Amino acid sequence: MTDQDSGKEGGRSGGDDQKGSFLGRLRTYFFTGVVIIAPAAITVWATLWFISLFDSVVKPMIPLHYNPDTYLPFKVPGTGLVVALLMITAVGALAANLVGRTLIGWWDSLIHKTPVVRSVYKGTKQIFETLFSEKGSSFRYVCLVEWPRRDAWSIAFISRELDGSEVGLEQGRPMYAVYVSTTPNPTSGYVFFADKEDVKVLSMSVEDGLKLVISMGLVFPDKPMARPAEIAAARLAAPATPAAPAKKKPAPRKRAR
Repeated sequence: MTDQDSGKEGGRSGGDDQKGSFLGRLRTYFFTGVVIIAPAAITVWATLWFISLFDSVVKPMIPLHYNPDTYLPFKVPGTGLVVALLMITAVGALAANLVGRTLIGWWDSLIHKTPVVRSVYKGTKQIFETLFSEKGSSFRYVCLVEWPRRDAWSIAFISRELDGSEVGLEQGRPMYAVYVSTTPNPTSGYVFFADKEDVKVLSMSVEDGLKLVISMGLVFPDKPMARPAEIAAARLAAPATPAAPAKKKPAPRKRAR
């Protein structure tokens, strides 16, 4: 092969490398743009869908002389959502006094006497009371459980601590109510009861646990996970801060007689 041929081969390989690197940069830029734009677009779409849903349901109930769309040449988005929020707040304020509690008690007694409907109403009411009531409780801890088989660990959430007698088992048996959610939709899953020693509690916040489930295992918390037992052992091993020496009170002076 002559020097001229080798120069041509080198020129072609250099051009191919530049072309490949240019296409690689374009692909990187494209996926970076997708990562930036897609969450923002989905958030805007979900917000507009939520607002339009309330507008389509609530706006027809608003009298024409109170509806701003009657006086403006364009439709005002969010009017139904604002009216719905005001109505919900008004019902909550009504329930705080004696008249409201009497009406709600009458409504509950009427629903509880209706077959089929009472089961749906009671279950739904308990869920919303747990989620939104000030006295309600949400998930307490994130944990690991052997699910769906032994030696296969799944992220789960501890709903509450309970005694075995509450679920028909022997009394005095410490257990957890554990919720294993599906991916990427955490609102569906399985609930089961496990002994405390079979559940490995993690020092992960519930928010980080939900992110881990929704992201299909791609988004991990920044800090390494540790069990509360390890944290407690580390605190016990840490040297105690020496207490400051107490100041001696000066002796009282004797008065001269």
